[in-house]
Amino acid sequence: MAISLYDATIPSCLQLLAAVSNLLDKAQAFCAEKGLDPNSLLQARLADDMQPFVYQVKSTRVHSVGAIEGVRRGSFSPDTSTPPQTFPDLKIQVAETIEALKAVEPSEIESFIGRDVRFVFGERQVPYTAENFLLSFSQPNFYFHATTTYDILRWKGVPIGKRDFIGRPRFKQ
Repeated sequence: MAISLYDATIPSCLQLLAAVSNLLDKAQAFCAEKGLDPNSLLQARLADDMQPFVYQVKSTRVHSVGAIEGVRRGSFSPDTSTPPQTFPDLKIQVAETIEALKAVEPSEIESFIGRDVRFVFGERQVPYTAENFLLSFSQPNFYFHATTTYDILRWKGVPIGKRDFIGRPRFKQ
């Protein structure tokens, strides 16, 4: 059985976005329980030259629904806007991302196959087919930022584990 482009992208994004939402709940509860300033997590970075936690969460949106929107337009540019700065605002953004992805029809994703998409950042332009853009650029970026979201919380002491990152697997029905 062949796997569709939809099946290779959207369900995994939904799975991990639900996990990111739960990670946000655990991080907020951890701050409340420990009496920590939420910014100690929200602005945390794994290294000085990396973006903070809020950017990592925002980037899960950029490289999921933002990637789909880019393919629709035929051009994707990274979102350089300021990320939400609170746990509640990040939760809203993740929830909106989940709802937007749930609204995407599988037939639309399949119609993307073979389309031209350009990655544009400043003067740089990189050509892709839609499927190569989604699978070789946006999907790895999505996983990187979801993983970094988890890693920052784990590093800061939030009691989470692998199951918190994986979320709810899609078992055989």
